[in-house]
Amino acid sequence: MRFIIIKVSSLLLMLLLLSPQLRAQPVGVGAYRSGFGIEGNTVFFSCDLADVKVEFCSASMARIRTSWDRHFAENEPWMVVRYQWPKADVRLKEEAGRFILETDELRLVVNKSPFAIDIYDAGGKLLSSESLQASGGNWKAGDAVMCRKELGVDEHFFGFGERMDFMDQRDKLVKLNVGRGTGRPHIIGAYNVLKANYCPVPFFMSTRGYGIFLHNSYATEWDMGLTNPGAYSFQAAHGELDYYFIYGPSFPEILDSYTGLTGKAPLMPLFALGLHLGTYSGGTWGHEELTSTAYVINLARKFRESGIPLDILHLDSTWRLFGKNGGKGATTFEWRETFEGPKAMFDSLYAMHINLAGVHIRPRFDNGTKLDLLNQAQKLGYTYPEENNPGEFVNFFDPKAVDWWWENGVMKVAALGARFVKTDEGSAFGFEANESDKIGPTGLEAERLHNLFPIAYAKAPYEKFMAFNGIRGMNHTREGYAGIQRYPFIFAGDWPSEWQYFAPVIKAGLNIGLSGVGNWAHCMGGFEHDADPELYIRWCQFGLLSPVAHLFGMDHPGYKEPWNYGDDALRIFKDYTVLRYRLIPYLYSHSYEMYRTGMPMMRALVLEYQHDENVYGITDQYLLGSQLMVCPVTMKGAQTRVVYLPEGTWFDYWSGKRYEGKQYMQVLTPLDQIPIFAKGGAIIPMQEEKQYIGKEPPGLVTLDIFPSGESAFTLYDDDGRSLDYQQGQYALTHITCKETQGGVHIEIGAPTGPFALPNRSYLLRIRRDTPPVSVVAGTVLPELETGPDGVKAPDSGPGWYYDDSEKVLYVRPGGKSGQPILVKIK
Repeated sequence: MRFIIIKVSSLLLMLLLLSPQLRAQPVGVGAYRSGFGIEGNTVFFSCDLADVKVEFCSASMARIRTSWDRHFAENEPWMVVRYQWPKADVRLKEEAGRFILETDELRLVVNKSPFAIDIYDAGGKLLSSESLQASGGNWKAGDAVMCRKELGVDEHFFGFGERMDFMDQRDKLVKLNVGRGTGRPHIIGAYNVLKANYCPVPFFMSTRGYGIFLHNSYATEWDMGLTNPGAYSFQAAHGELDYYFIYGPSFPEILDSYTGLTGKAPLMPLFALGLHLGTYSGGTWGHEELTSTAYVINLARKFRESGIPLDILHLDSTWRLFGKNGGKGATTFEWRETFEGPKAMFDSLYAMHINLAGVHIRPRFDNGTKLDLLNQAQKLGYTYPEENNPGEFVNFFDPKAVDWWWENGVMKVAALGARFVKTDEGSAFGFEANESDKIGPTGLEAERLHNLFPIAYAKAPYEKFMAFNGIRGMNHTREGYAGIQRYPFIFAGDWPSEWQYFAPVIKAGLNIGLSGVGNWAHCMGGFEHDADPELYIRWCQFGLLSPVAHLFGMDHPGYKEPWNYGDDALRIFKDYTVLRYRLIPYLYSHSYEMYRTGMPMMRALVLEYQHDENVYGITDQYLLGSQLMVCPVTMKGAQTRVVYLPEGTWFDYWSGKRYEGKQYMQVLTPLDQIPIFAKGGAIIPMQEEKQYIGKEPPGLVTLDIFPSGESAFTLYDDDGRSLDYQQGQYALTHITCKETQGGVHIEIGAPTGPFALPNRSYLLRIRRDTPPVSVVAGTVLPELETGPDGVKAPDSGPGWYYDDSEKVLYVRPGGKSGQPILVKIK
């Protein structure tokens, strides 16, 4: 015991040196003294120095709160959206020196002196322990609050938001506060991947089978074993020690519970899965005189003429007149004088079937030449006050201020045709802004709101435009915090077009998905600087296989437009954009899964292979949905790369070659090919090539199938635009594939659900090494002599064709999509 006390004392000393917030003398909660009681799902404990509440949200989740002033804060509405829970079956027992709280899934042992909570699963496996700490697990020092727990020898941690440094955070120190690096030059300031914090999330998942969400909006710090290899801790600079313990034991189960607390990601309009394009309208900063509405119209027209699909377009900051007070960092809502006829521009874009067009904004008001919105808002009290002045930031925490901002600011552009905004620089509230030395609001309340501001900032236009447009919401934002997934989507920030930033951006996407935020994008090709054509190609391959495909650059005059980076870049960009559009039924089905369960579309391998230590450090491969694994090429000139195939059967997506998992492989990486592998048994629904997403579901669905054992996929359909899916207005088509000794059986179920699907046909594209003896779908199907093009044709009748060069069997089963279709391949 003496050794343990010395170890803890050493840990406290190092924490005091490490963290300014803990330099005051730390105090624990002492011992339990009296006041044990229960009310509803909440158990109360009164200790020498603090009160503790344990609330059971479910059999697998408990909220644990500690208050040293014995007053608990009111529930906030920004991070957590659910506080009411059904009655939990909690069994309580008091024993000598401890209390036992049990549900069907958890067993909490509450030690009385010192007060400490150890948590076990129902089978008796220790998940989390505080009792080995000599003075308990909960501490307060000055204003800072901290919890410290035992670190398991086999324990690894994932989450923490959009991190670009590491994925497995064991033995690391993680600081979470919305912002990015500061100082000059940018390469060690704004472009410092170790300081990138565009979307921190105070949540992690442990490979022991639990997660912790620290419900506190102040800056937090997480020592995950750096200071002491036997313990980890998390602390907040101010506020209450309030955290949720979430048992899985699987990562998907933990994410489901976490997003049940902080909100599921709603479905965006179907067309939001298409290509998004940002533009500086011909003139980035320093070239503003070159901007014009003509440039924007011609840009969209060139995409159409080039045959590159496109659905969404936004005008970045140079559309607007930079004001007298905040310059580039604020919004006047006045059009720059170079933009002639913005309404006609929007009309032209919509006539070319651009589904949504919008503009970039910043959260400060400013005065222009015709509008003095800053002055007006300040007089009305709709800006957030700063020291000695009424402030410039729209007070997005005040519904009246939001209404005034919408009616007097945003409607200046919405009335002309803008249908969404890109909400940029949400981090500037109480933090150094991008383009100025302004800090904005300061003080303790501003510190509390700093991390919440990006959520309020994204929420306002998301909800306003949803009502105005009469369709589902979509917002494009840069910063976030816990709960930002409710207002999709978020992008990774302004990373230069240099090879050194490409792999960290991929890592950011994996980490944010592990943190409950699935609708994520990045500036493919990089944002600033002219891109090396090879980097442009490799980054765009990844970008077009990301959850949201966003093309946007600041480099003049290239602007990341694909024809500006060579013939290979244009060809490959078009090919991968077409592939993405064909994959939309697959992607949309996973969007629905994300809405229902919190599972992101872009999945770090550890999310599905939690107990395979080989994947803990893999940050350049990911699962796109449940069936495909994508392996970006992040090294210049690479002709090969190493990939890891987890357990199971895998197929090379391009060649159809079959491999067994649990092995590393060296694969070829020609410039026009990003390595993709399909899981054994994968069923990939695809649609025909499209230039934009219309209102009708696809008439022909191709099922790309990689038979192995028994597998299934559920294809999701709805109207793609309304919120009716939230009331169950959708259709599910269950598809199964069973590999047997005698062949393969594929069954396409009749759609279920009230959403009425028009009749559609199916084309099966089945990977197999040899032609079949026969194919039966109700009757024996004939072998078609028309070749692969004929069997793919819309007017093709039932039949099959085997392409020996592709090693692919094509089957047109016929039948009606409203009835089950069974295909037997012998």
